[in-house]
Amino acid sequence: SAATAASALLLFLNPNVVPIHSFQVSSLTTRPSSRASSLRLHEQRADEENASATVAPPSASSPLAASDEWIQQDLESQLLGHGDSKDNKPEQKPLREHHPIRGPARALIYDTTLRDGTQMESISVSCDDKLKIAKRLSDFDVDYIEAGWPGSNPKDEEFFERAKTELDGVALDKLVAFGSTRRKGIEAKDDRQIRTLVASGAPTVCIVAKAHLWQVTDIIRADPDENLEMIRDSVSYLVSQGRTVMVDLEHFFDGYKFDPEYTLKCCRAAVEGGAEVLVMCDTNGGSMPWEVQKITEETLSGFESTTFGIHCHNDCGMAVANSLVAVQSGVGVVQGTINGIGERTGNADLCSIIPSLAMHCDCEEMSCKDNLEGITSLSRYLDETLNRTPDRGAPYVGASAFAHKGGLHVAALERSPDSYQHVDPSRVGNQLRVLISELSGRQNILGMIKKLDLDNIGDDAVVAERALVILNRVKRLESMGYTFEGADASVELMILHSTQGYCPPFRVLDYTAQVYDTNVDSASRVMSKMERQQQQDSPPGRLSMPTNLARATVNVRVLDDPDHVPDDQEFLDRLEVAEGDGPVDALANALKKALAPSHPELSTLQLVDYKVRILDPESATRA
Repeated sequence: SAATAASALLLFLNPNVVPIHSFQVSSLTTRPSSRASSLRLHEQRADEENASATVAPPSASSPLAASDEWIQQDLESQLLGHGDSKDNKPEQKPLREHHPIRGPARALIYDTTLRDGTQMESISVSCDDKLKIAKRLSDFDVDYIEAGWPGSNPKDEEFFERAKTELDGVALDKLVAFGSTRRKGIEAKDDRQIRTLVASGAPTVCIVAKAHLWQVTDIIRADPDENLEMIRDSVSYLVSQGRTVMVDLEHFFDGYKFDPEYTLKCCRAAVEGGAEVLVMCDTNGGSMPWEVQKITEETLSGFESTTFGIHCHNDCGMAVANSLVAVQSGVGVVQGTINGIGERTGNADLCSIIPSLAMHCDCEEMSCKDNLEGITSLSRYLDETLNRTPDRGAPYVGASAFAHKGGLHVAALERSPDSYQHVDPSRVGNQLRVLISELSGRQNILGMIKKLDLDNIGDDAVVAERALVILNRVKRLESMGYTFEGADASVELMILHSTQGYCPPFRVLDYTAQVYDTNVDSASRVMSKMERQQQQDSPPGRLSMPTNLARATVNVRVLDDPDHVPDDQEFLDRLEVAEGDGPVDALANALKKALAPSHPELSTLQLVDYKVRILDPESATRA
């Protein structure tokens, strides 16, 4: 009867509710879905999917009519996807509006920086930092954020627990919990690791499964049919718990080359269990683009209603190329990491994949496409958070990605920026840079003069002549061992010195630096350590031994300083002494101390980094 059907439906939607009244369901219409597991997806997007439900109240003669209203409202709310659920089944937006997703016209971006990326050597990230990175990825609008494996370590379990209260709803909808299929000889519902995935609260779960026959029989030592059941059972159970499930088919391409029939059986087992996406993994990173293209096209032809993903490692330097060719072959979900971090040589770099899809592969629908200008900032934010030195040569986002040194290139760029650039750097939040070096031409210097916007340097003929003089000086100094690629300020000073009427605000007359160390032998080092310990334990105000190891003296001549220079003098010589943690630090402190009275804006200046080069390696310290 209709009443029985309504009661059963109410139990399915919320098993904690006990139906004690009968209802007459007058109408219930929904757009048919491809499989029952998609019901919850269509229910949440009721307006978009044209779903409607109307529940007629019981007759007025019923003695329970007065108390039926709240139950009617609850049923309507559950049917429309707006009810409060207490069974740990999160509401999740549909994976797609059109099934299946096929590239290159449409692609979803799946970021695994916080899981696979952290497996790179020398990378460790705290739970606090993972939350910050997840927020930044959400703001950039990637579609999925694989945040960790909650069943493998306490940090990831803490992340998913804190995420429930510290991330906004948009970020929470993007979270993915990573795990694996159930163990051998146990049902999925009894596997602790599977239960932890459900408890994480993540709306999407991605589980890794073996798709290589040899890996099944010789590595995990399972029966081939048992492995298929492990895939099917694990996916089915997670779907029954209200999760969107993706399956990472580990060693997919190697497995396909080894035994394509078995690898495709693994795909079918995942689909039968209700998986939304099958991810083809080049786990060992040894596949070539033409192999990826051939295997992808053959595989997708047998699964016309299934969305596929790609997950590539960079062991042969082909991760980005393989990912792009897979999308061109129809893959709809691209997995990768920011800056390509990951185990061994890294994963596919999303900072290369996303701009390439947007600007070179005709990908019309990609959620983060509108935020492309923020990808350079995102790249550098991640490096800063992970305490990594940014890769200056990284495509699109590296500091050198749009840097030009050769004089011929710079001259052409002055006529058309497209002459030596494949895209406008501003489209990815980067900028064009003209470098000064011995390989530069006069146009490099002219470009910097134009950038400084100087009015008193002279007419065009004078500017060209002075640019040539500056260029020749740069080349002469670089032949002696100097380098100006990272010293734009030094070149700017040369340009300023060439302008009419320029007068330097100060001049360094002389300087000295001394480095001293009282720890000549092991006994002295022990005594010094004891003295430092005593300093830490001594009361405030007590004299302590200095910890600085260098002392510098700087003598400068300051010009045009009416507040400090006597009326009968044109300049003032100032001698200052300062200490530091090394000779460069001591010199910087002494110079700042000497100039600060005349130039107070320098008081906040800090020495962040410096570089020392041996000009003649053969002479070593004698250079």
